[in-house]
Amino acid sequence: MKTAIHTIALLLAATTGLARADEVGDILKAADQFRVGSENMQVETEITTFAKDGSKEKERNYLVFSQVNHQSLVLMKSPAEKGQKVLMLGDDFWMLLPGSQRPLRITPMQKLLGDASIGDIATMSWSQDYTGKIVGEEKCDDKACVHLSLNAVRKSVAYQRIELWLGKTRHEPIKADLYVQSEKLAKQASFVLDKPQAPTAVSEMILLDQLSSHKETRVRYLSRKQKTVPEQWLNPMFLAKNPSLE
Repeated sequence: MKTAIHTIALLLAATTGLARADEVGDILKAADQFRVGSENMQVETEITTFAKDGSKEKERNYLVFSQVNHQSLVLMKSPAEKGQKVLMLGDDFWMLLPGSQRPLRITPMQKLLGDASIGDIATMSWSQDYTGKIVGEEKCDDKACVHLSLNAVRKSVAYQRIELWLGKTRHEPIKADLYVQSEKLAKQASFVLDKPQAPTAVSEMILLDQLSSHKETRVRYLSRKQKTVPEQWLNPMFLAKNPSLE
């Protein structure tokens, strides 16, 4: 009798765990919709850094093509970086420089500008890259939110652990604590929404460095639209030999 009760308890626990994992996956898919929309997207992005006194330091523009199967291409559009590209294929990242036919291997943590890393703008899918659990419901200022604790399922993502807070009803991103592999808190992110009362998209991500500079970096999403890039654009050797894509 004791064995039977124990078996039933284990089955109930396993069933509950599976339901919880599905629930987390669905919540993260909803949150992803606010960040990038659907698959195969073109996102025009502006990154601005601010010094501790609030003065603007630098501003750069990027065109990000986020494609299915963990593939992204970043074109650098500002005059100071014109012609540079970053290609992400799964766990592999390459930098392509004008005048060089040799793609350079890089990591997702390498900085683009300020505290915004390549991983911050090239990898946008929490639902594909993380799994975790619901910690509980909390208050985010005056708003009811859901707190999730996420762990990366891929080594190449910029952050191995994320503590994430989403709106309770729509699951829009509100804030996140971003931890690197050493378990150090690297950045704190907050999200600005296009319509506070009925949000449809994240319009801006604010990153506060917690390791060294303690500067503020703002990532603004200027436009989003669906676009599937030609297959050869996702080949590092093609990009090295064909610096102009447009």
